[in-house]
Amino acid sequence: MQSAERVYVTECPRDAMQGLADFIPTALKAKYINKLLKVGFDVIDFGSFVSPKAIPQLKDTQEVLESLDLSNTQSQLLAIIANKRGCENAVKFSQIDLLGYPFSVSETFQLRNTNKTISGSFELVKEMVEIAHQSDKELVIYLSMAYGNPYNDPWNADIVTGWAHEIAKLGIKRIALADTVGIASPEDIFGVTSMLINELKDVMIGVHLHCSPETWEKKVNAAFNAGCRRFDSALKGYGGCPMAEDELVGNLATELLVQYLTEKSVEHGIRKPEFEEALTAANNIFN
Repeated sequence: MQSAERVYVTECPRDAMQGLADFIPTALKAKYINKLLKVGFDVIDFGSFVSPKAIPQLKDTQEVLESLDLSNTQSQLLAIIANKRGCENAVKFSQIDLLGYPFSVSETFQLRNTNKTISGSFELVKEMVEIAHQSDKELVIYLSMAYGNPYNDPWNADIVTGWAHEIAKLGIKRIALADTVGIASPEDIFGVTSMLINELKDVMIGVHLHCSPETWEKKVNAAFNAGCRRFDSALKGYGGCPMAEDELVGNLATELLVQYLTEKSVEHGIRKPEFEEALTAANNIFN
């Protein structure tokens, strides 16, 4: 399912915003995402149906959703969920196409993020696949800590690929390998990503990279050379998971990803004038 001619980009304003201490007004969030909807991103990770106590920044996801203009966009909307209740809430909205669930191969992070063990999380995925299917939604699995973890939990490529195969058996067609706290080496990114792309031919394998200005290019290059053609990113490179650690590691900056793809003459579907407008709008939010 990977294509050499086209890279598919998921823009992640949800991830960029979720760890910010100062609350971004609902109207400003909606205005910003409405600009993103015009850019040509394949998917926009716009919000989450999780506990407002856990992620107060996103307590207004429903209000933001109701303020979005979807009349002239080809972008799919993705919402993050963390439990069955969140899944049941998210499927009520016809505007949402994709539900993203963080399934961690690190037991410590799975407990911190969703208050479940890995095995408990897998049982939850089974339930949510059915809920999503009944509502004509698609469940996207984010394999958190896919390239290692800071907790000294067991990790190797076989653990990651083993869980990816189990998840694929449930009918999941999209898996994103997440470098959750930005510790992945280019070698591990290449190794794990290429292995899964080769082994799971019917699954869209993407990467959700967290990186610094010093590491982004080597990480993107490793994933691209591994055959990955689906990348998550966020304008200005803000973001990180507040459930993982206190010091957030930024997302791959979309403007750097676009620069990389443009230099390689790789098609990405992003319209330049609208992209520049969105980047200007991002400067008003992330400063």
